[in-house]
Amino acid sequence: MEGGRGRPVGLVAVPGRSLLGLCSVVVMLCTLHLVVTLLYYLDGFGYTAYIVRSLSGDRGRPPPNATASPRPHGGSPAAPAPACPESSPHLVGPLAVEFSRPVNLEDVMKANPMVREGGHFTPADCVALQKVAILIPFRNRDEHLKYWLSYLHPILQRQQLDYGVYIINQHGEETFNRAKILNVGFVEALKEYDYNCFVFSDVDLIPMDDRNLYKCYSQPRHIAVAMDKFGFRLPYNQFFGGISSLSKEQHEKINGFPNEYWGWGGEDDDIYKRIIFKGMGISRPDGVIGKCRMIKHERDKNNEPNPQRFNKISNTRLTMQNDGLNSLKYRVIEIKKYPLYTFIDVDIGGPGRPPSLS
Repeated sequence: MEGGRGRPVGLVAVPGRSLLGLCSVVVMLCTLHLVVTLLYYLDGFGYTAYIVRSLSGDRGRPPPNATASPRPHGGSPAAPAPACPESSPHLVGPLAVEFSRPVNLEDVMKANPMVREGGHFTPADCVALQKVAILIPFRNRDEHLKYWLSYLHPILQRQQLDYGVYIINQHGEETFNRAKILNVGFVEALKEYDYNCFVFSDVDLIPMDDRNLYKCYSQPRHIAVAMDKFGFRLPYNQFFGGISSLSKEQHEKINGFPNEYWGWGGEDDDIYKRIIFKGMGISRPDGVIGKCRMIKHERDKNNEPNPQRFNKISNTRLTMQNDGLNSLKYRVIEIKKYPLYTFIDVDIGGPGRPPSLS
């Protein structure tokens, strides 16, 4: 003790105001540290720029999604989307299909905002297991096409397919040739995208259950197995008409479809025999899931029954090696990208007449 005044030896007296100032400095430094830490954290969500704009009076853009994940360290890209499941969780099963009301394509477009120009769609939340080209042989069926687009786009999206819709139009008034048109669609679609599955569908057939998947299997797939036209029964075991799917490899293995079936009938049986002759079989959904409804119509002009079909079918084993993709000749006249589909107008010639060069 010094001088008996009670002051401890070795302690230095600090004025009260100096101590208060020191505390204020410490508080300011701690506050600054917290603010910097908070701004760094918010910047991971993109909020920093928004706060700056708000302080400057710019509130034109809404704040970012606060539920987003913070930016990874080092700026690495986000993890890739998972593969879509084998069975889509969006399927609803049996569908009510009717053709009594007219279809407005503007309404169809509004109802399918995720479909891109040309009729393309890719799932947003997963990676599709297959890339599917839907090929439709076509001529003078505008009303049927409206119904098809109205029903099929929602179905195909629920099936979580990476798909594109191609309308292959046979130009002119020559005798119709469904199989050759589909060969053209196969070749032209592959020029645009690396499809690995192809669905060949008539424009007047609508599936009545979205569990009837428009995709490919280990064996060629017959999709339209129970049509109302045939009392929802398979007309005969070798029937392969209406809607079918083949992978790229399967279609090339059979040399595609025949090019020489002019008029109605026969090409489906020829395709079936090509598949069997190449050692493959036919897969089908069951008769309940495989139900399809056909739009009633008169037979198309210049699509009369082919009188040579039975003779041609009997010679499939001999003709399939040289009649198909390797002998396909055609001329593309025009390709148009519409909001719900890609339209390919082609000249495929006629019976005994090759396609014109100009």
